[in-house]
Amino acid sequence: MNKKMIFGTVLLGTSMCLFLLYMFGQTEMNGSASNQQEVDYVIGVSQPNLLEPWQVLMNEELKNEVAKHENIRVIYTDAAQSTEQQIRDIQTLKEYGIDLLIVSIDNSSDLTPVISDMYKEIPVIVLGRGVTGYNYTLYIGSDYYFIGETAAKAAMNLLGNKGGSIVEIQGITNALQAEERSKGFQETLHKNPAYKISDVLVANWQRDDAEDQLKQVLQHRDNPPDLIYAHNDAMALGAYRAIQALGLKDIIIIGSDGVNKHNGGLQLVQEKKIYTTFITPTGGKEAIQYAIEILEKKEVIPKKIILRNHEINETNIKNYLKEKEVAVHSHEGVKDHSITLGFAQVGNESEFRAANTQSIVEAAKEAGVELLLKNADNDQEKQIEIIREFIKQKVDVIAFSPKVEHGWEEVLREAKEAGIPVILSDREINVKDSSLWTSFIGSDFVEEGRRAARWLVNEEASEGVHIIELEGTRNSAPAEGRKQGFEEILAENPNFKILESYQGDFTHEIGKKMMKNALDQYGKDIDVVYAHNDDMAIGAIEAIEEFGLQPGSDIRIISIDATKKAFRALSTGKLNFSVECNPLLGPQIMKSAKDLVLGKEIPMKIITAERTFTQEEAGKEIKKRNY
Repeated sequence: MNKKMIFGTVLLGTSMCLFLLYMFGQTEMNGSASNQQEVDYVIGVSQPNLLEPWQVLMNEELKNEVAKHENIRVIYTDAAQSTEQQIRDIQTLKEYGIDLLIVSIDNSSDLTPVISDMYKEIPVIVLGRGVTGYNYTLYIGSDYYFIGETAAKAAMNLLGNKGGSIVEIQGITNALQAEERSKGFQETLHKNPAYKISDVLVANWQRDDAEDQLKQVLQHRDNPPDLIYAHNDAMALGAYRAIQALGLKDIIIIGSDGVNKHNGGLQLVQEKKIYTTFITPTGGKEAIQYAIEILEKKEVIPKKIILRNHEINETNIKNYLKEKEVAVHSHEGVKDHSITLGFAQVGNESEFRAANTQSIVEAAKEAGVELLLKNADNDQEKQIEIIREFIKQKVDVIAFSPKVEHGWEEVLREAKEAGIPVILSDREINVKDSSLWTSFIGSDFVEEGRRAARWLVNEEASEGVHIIELEGTRNSAPAEGRKQGFEEILAENPNFKILESYQGDFTHEIGKKMMKNALDQYGKDIDVVYAHNDDMAIGAIEAIEEFGLQPGSDIRIISIDATKKAFRALSTGKLNFSVECNPLLGPQIMKSAKDLVLGKEIPMKIITAERTFTQEEAGKEIKKRNY
């Protein structure tokens, strides 16, 4: 391994550039310097500002974790709330030859292309606040739509059935996290006309901006709002100060971030300045841990880590702080002990599922986890009964790949009452109480659909492209997500039209049958088949050949999974494009199960890294594909 010489951790501001440039340029000639150390990796950290308490906390967590690793050094930059400066900072870090970039941003639209360019050359971890697309190595952050949705539910609960007038204070207009929070908040509120958003302010995440703007709005209103939702706690504090300055009372304030510091969200709740905040982890510790794994080329690196949020209000803050203190020490000195994991597999409907099951079995053996694996044969009632058996057996952790999204509340409530955490594997569920499950480990199905559609739109420029869609199991998360993402991109391209969608149930047999029906009805009018998995795509290929047409040329075919059978079809020109859905979830499931038993909080979602494959790429990859 190549060693690098560096003097220590550096905070880089514009005034430090020449010094640091000299330092890096002269390292080889200063080997005798007493404070010089050999390191394996140099990591650059680009921050948008160090004014917000949440960003300050992120920096502290990064530094605390860095201090545990002697083989790395970190260069920190602070853009002081300037997008232009942050772009310059990233370019400067690149010129210094960093091995990996960790970047937290405010302005998603302007920073996305910059980060995409960096990703072409070195690994990039996007931390806390996201960018558009998938051009990064790993994203660690929160589900901001979920935070906005939860904030709306909290607002409705606080205001009661009578409803009320609400002011929303957003962060930055071009910030993805602000857009997602606002979307989740507004879409949830709009379902009930009793709750009305009277004003939307943009305060750039800053306390003073929020205070000044809110004063101006409230001074010109006859009636004050009933509730204010601020996208972070700094702006929530600004809202509180504006209300106090105007002598107004009985206005409920909701914030977000939940930093446990002076003027942070937890203190504001304790002091009754705001009623609710949402713990939004910064991911600083996790970023350094994953950075080292990426640089050391560990095999299993997720694409997204979605950290868990907690709603904190006046009624639960004391218990939360007490539980947090206990949790800090709960796994100290605890050694690994035997763990029993009950896994209720959905079925064996495809090559993907067979590979998924094999990965779970092999990973359990490798991790020393006692695995109780039972197959539900694609029957939801049978899967529910299997889970109930695991509860009776008092396993340590339950994991399952749900057949459909709905119908799990009762059995999962039983698991929760028994104190058994539940991991969702491969497929998500739709329940009102998200505390019924602990973590989801799997794919971003919506993004898979988008990727399939983006390739099609880029390849097919002609007018009037007619598509047959072969959907997976009705009401299952993969089918719902892949359909949503595909249609989302097509909505922006009116030349592409889905003639009809057929239920193929993820199986080769039904996929072939549905494709025959489509050919009988539409024949040569079909230009493209979009299959939600490889098995249905192969069934469609056979039906097209039997109809007398050439799959891959007469009718282009797109599939999702990228199993070995897809690579064979790509190599022979019968399949045109395949989006990977990674079935090898076993190692992440075992790691999460062991962390849960040790009392650690695990991410709310772990999204696997996945690729896409064309006919040209299939030949290189087919020998590497084990499933």
